[in-house]
Amino acid sequence: MQRFDVIIIGSGLAGFSAALSLADHKKVLLLTKKQLLDGASNWAQGGIAGVMASDDSVEDHVRDTLIAGAGLCHEDAVRFVVENGHAAIEWLLEKGVPFSHDETHPEELHLTREGGHSKRRVVHAADATGAAIQDTLQKSVLSHPNITVLENHIAIDLITAGKLGFAEQRCLGVYALNTQDNQVKTFAAPFTILATGGAGKVYLYTTNPDVATGDGVAMAWRAGCRVANMEFIQFHPTCLYHPHAKSFLITEAVRGEGGLLRLPDGKRFMPEHDERAELAPRDVVARAIDFEMKKRGLDCVYLDITHKSAEFLYHHFPTIMQRCRELGIDITRDPIPVVPAAHYSCGGVMTDLAARTDIPGLYAVGEVASTGLHGANRLASNSLLECIVFGQAAAKDILQQDSKPLPPLPEWDESRVTDADEEIVISHNWSELRRFMWDYVGIVRTNKRLERALHRIQLLGEEICEYYNHFRVSNDLIELRNLVVTADLIVRSAMQRHESRGLHYSKDYPEKAENAVDTILQGPYAPPCHKDG
Repeated sequence: MQRFDVIIIGSGLAGFSAALSLADHKKVLLLTKKQLLDGASNWAQGGIAGVMASDDSVEDHVRDTLIAGAGLCHEDAVRFVVENGHAAIEWLLEKGVPFSHDETHPEELHLTREGGHSKRRVVHAADATGAAIQDTLQKSVLSHPNITVLENHIAIDLITAGKLGFAEQRCLGVYALNTQDNQVKTFAAPFTILATGGAGKVYLYTTNPDVATGDGVAMAWRAGCRVANMEFIQFHPTCLYHPHAKSFLITEAVRGEGGLLRLPDGKRFMPEHDERAELAPRDVVARAIDFEMKKRGLDCVYLDITHKSAEFLYHHFPTIMQRCRELGIDITRDPIPVVPAAHYSCGGVMTDLAARTDIPGLYAVGEVASTGLHGANRLASNSLLECIVFGQAAAKDILQQDSKPLPPLPEWDESRVTDADEEIVISHNWSELRRFMWDYVGIVRTNKRLERALHRIQLLGEEICEYYNHFRVSNDLIELRNLVVTADLIVRSAMQRHESRGLHYSKDYPEKAENAVDTILQGPYAPPCHKDG
């Protein structure tokens, strides 16, 4: 058993922010299941929203966030994040993040505008903001003597006092599989932070990296935490449509800088769906694209920014320009083929404004958490901001507490399992899950589709549970087990919402209910393979 003061599971911006805010005072373990920069934060293109301009205000940013969230945001959480936005961006600047500066006023940051924002307030590093932030912070993380980084370690389950028979419930650590030598390790700490990101890989088409498999939500649920608003899956309107362009996002900023959505014949269609046209929030734009594609039998629609100069495009969107060129698309002359894809989970593990979950000693930050900030639809570029603000909030709360002594933790027991005999079962189940989630629990939903999805999930869950109980764990099995739990929570949440609001649109309940109410799931029902390690 290895002991630390704090365990952080996940190496995105939320995990980095928490680690760097703790490390001067605590011994921190940072676990990541692949490489340090393989998470979704590194893929973020658009930027980080904050009140930086003289013509902007906290009230404006709060209002835009509340409008996008379709009545379901918690205003206290929104104000907490927005009021700390300026300081979060200053913290990144102090760390040396190379944000883009204004061409005419080089001493000022360049601010772009994205869908749902009433002002230019998105700070960015060209069109690769996440990579610029993560690359900069990674150097600080790796050089800090109090931060231990373990790559290729996937968390299996949280260790809680309740599972060990103690009367007082508390998180005591985590079991994790070293995927290099297939050995399960026991890590103990008085405080554990989930910073595991989202669950986009539960869907067939997603902008998320392969590591986004809902691990944190599933582990927290199995440990006894409540989850909220899991039905609100944000589908990004514009993912590059090309057989060789896996998960490549076309940032919101392309539309913010004047990009127009067109049908194959060149006709614009967004003005017919919303008066804000291309600058409407993501849920509106994604549904409009989905409607036009289904109505006309299209494989994709087109995002046209050809009216901008090549110099402008190269300066603002070099990453997109290069990737499209590699695929034979010249965005200075050709519109970009795009489709919606699963992008962001607005719900997650319920937390308070200190990032605390229902279990003492367990925190959740970033996309894995449901803080109340995003409501029924996340406003563009609020996610990176949330990572920093709540990562620092979790660290602040931990630093104010005394570390409790830890009991000896049992080692992982593999005495009753064997090596898997047919790994193909895992890949088949994974493919089936992602396909029916896309077909039945996508942008537009019906009661019948949700019932079909739940039935399939129950059957898959039984197979996966049997497999998990009889064979040694592997990276793919752990991820599949977590995905089926996450899918189960998404579907059950969607079935409880008898209205259409934000990202959840139901043909059976097309109207918005008068009162906005969170969907909160709490045991005792057991999702597939609810089994202690």
